[in-house]
Amino acid sequence: MRLKNWLLLMLTVFVIQGCVIAPAAPPQRHGPPDHAPAHGYRNKYRYSYYPDAGVYFDLDRKIYFYLDRGWRSAVVLPRALRVRLGGPVSMELDLDKPYYRYDEHRSTYPPSKKKNKRW
Repeated sequence: MRLKNWLLLMLTVFVIQGCVIAPAAPPQRHGPPDHAPAHGYRNKYRYSYYPDAGVYFDLDRKIYFYLDRGWRSAVVLPRALRVRLGGPVSMELDLDKPYYRYDEHRSTYPPSKKKNKRW
């Protein structure tokens, strides 16, 4: 009888060990993963555009974009451009290179007609 009880116990242990409860599978999600930007979302870049000099200043990255035989970027503007900046126009774009729309901005915000007077 002892052998029969022992065999029954061993059989029960093997059966219980084989019945592992698996965790439920996570629900299926559609769309981008959590670390990716949402569909249709675009970064916004804030600029000050100086129409008199044709210069952009990125307010977040602290970089100027200006024309000098092609578009250049710098932390400090050349002296000749600093003198004639004039008043800025604030804009928010979805581009990290605002000069791609320079022709559009130049026609929308033409340079002022008044000349800088030197005393």
